[in-house]
Amino acid sequence: MSPLASYRRLLDLVGPAYVLVAFIGRLPTSMSQLGTLVLISSTTGSYASGGLAAGALAIANAVGSPLAGALSDRHGQRPVVLVQSLLGALALGVLVIAAHADCSTPVLVLCAAVAGSLLPQVGPLSRVRWRPLVADSGVHHRRLLDTAFSYEGAADEASFVLGPALVGTGVALISPEAAMLMASALLVVFGCAFALHPTAPGAVPRPAPGTVVARVVTPFFVVLLLALMCVGMLFGATQTGTTVMADAAGEPGLAGLIHAVLGIGSVIAGLGTALLPESFGHARRMLVCAVALLVMSLPLLAVDSLTGLVLVVLALGFGVAPYLISVFTLGERALPQSRASLGLSLLASAVGLGYALGAGAAGRLADAHGHTAAFTVTVGAMVLAVVLALVVRARDRSGPQAAAGSAAEPAHPLLDVV
Repeated sequence: MSPLASYRRLLDLVGPAYVLVAFIGRLPTSMSQLGTLVLISSTTGSYASGGLAAGALAIANAVGSPLAGALSDRHGQRPVVLVQSLLGALALGVLVIAAHADCSTPVLVLCAAVAGSLLPQVGPLSRVRWRPLVADSGVHHRRLLDTAFSYEGAADEASFVLGPALVGTGVALISPEAAMLMASALLVVFGCAFALHPTAPGAVPRPAPGTVVARVVTPFFVVLLLALMCVGMLFGATQTGTTVMADAAGEPGLAGLIHAVLGIGSVIAGLGTALLPESFGHARRMLVCAVALLVMSLPLLAVDSLTGLVLVVLALGFGVAPYLISVFTLGERALPQSRASLGLSLLASAVGLGYALGAGAAGRLADAHGHTAAFTVTVGAMVLAVVLALVVRARDRSGPQAAAGSAAEPAHPLLDVV
């Protein structure tokens, strides 16, 4: 089956409306991270405070999403995502009010954390829906699932293009508060629509007491989590460094638009990943992309103009989506269907946690030494990404990746609570 035929088959399975809803449903999360950074930085006059608040939102989302994923496995996605969408939208509104009221930094950080804990991670939940949808595709099952993950990776990256662009437009035309309220409104409409769509899986039957179930967090899975933290640090540090450069140039509204350029090449490369032959395995793709990201991040240490920054960020984006797609695909193959929402939410949360670490570290360095210091965090994260990719590649040569996730153990009582 050709890549074009695979994409057509996927569209036939879910319909155009689902593609629109699942895509726009991702925007509030990508908007809220940059929106919080710009909003809090502008009201407090401190990049460190803005980075701390944005990091708190990302960390809380990283902690809350796996819990929501586990609840979705147990109770179905529909009730969980519906509650998240409504309460998350309300929490973003409260954050705007608190910032407008000149609340102290600790209060703003707390509000950001509450909002982050309630934002639904649409990307991993959408990935969960594909496995049962393509289950009856016979010999084309794996090809369709790989194509679906290529699309999901491209959709994630496209959301990180449009999300920051919407924030930048809102800041430039109206205010940071308006950008955040826009994210809140989109969450109410499209988050709820995603929750109520017919593709939403129901509850997974709970195993009988004493039943042996597959383990989610294996050593291999931890390596994948760390690998995704690295790309999250790339997002957070690059976004912070971009914001500092745009402010210094007197064009703060351009920060979101410039960072959105990162996703342009990523979207193109993500959709094109479906063209790669199956013989070019995901572990090898991960290593190639990690090395490419490291090489393309080095010019960030020398860039001294917004024009140069746009060119570097655009090139950097071509390695992001293929890297993410490879890691998520390796993770999905190691997960049992009964734990898919939990496992994929953990992987997505690693990106958010990495964003928090990257934004926080880059914010502190930028306050003291400027944008170049912030970009050193990006480069350092890519060095670690290459090391982790080498570990994954070495394991791939020694045996099938799926075996890494096939270890079984009795159901854990703490995980069984959710």
